[in-house]
Amino acid sequence: MANTMQFDLVSPERSLASFPVSAVQIPGADGDMTAMPDHAPTITTLRPGILKAEGPDGSAEFLVTGGFAQINADAMSVLAEKAIPVGEVTRAHLDDMIAEARASHQSAVDQGQHTIVDDAAKLLADMEALDTHMSL
Repeated sequence: MANTMQFDLVSPERSLASFPVSAVQIPGADGDMTAMPDHAPTITTLRPGILKAEGPDGSAEFLVTGGFAQINADAMSVLAEKAIPVGEVTRAHLDDMIAEARASHQSAVDQGQHTIVDDAAKLLADMEALDTHMSL
């Protein structure tokens, strides 16, 4: 069993991380999960939350709002809709993300798109829970 695997995190704005890790905790759409070297190949969607990467040189945390993670035995790639290092997150970032989620939810309700209303409500609840967790 290898001690580390390659971890890469990118968003549309920039590449945020590329380093070896011993474990990565991700906020999966179906629940939190931890990927480690020799993990079974998996692709999962992400929900808003905190992604934590632990490596030989320390750990790093990122706020992600969604996206996908592809996990292999020796590498993990995360393609995030939006990602920000936790140390760079401001109250304004969270307020903007919650406002976007609230607008998306209201738009779904207004259009009577009940299939996406529940998704938008879940997104809003996840963003508000993240707001509580971040304590900014």
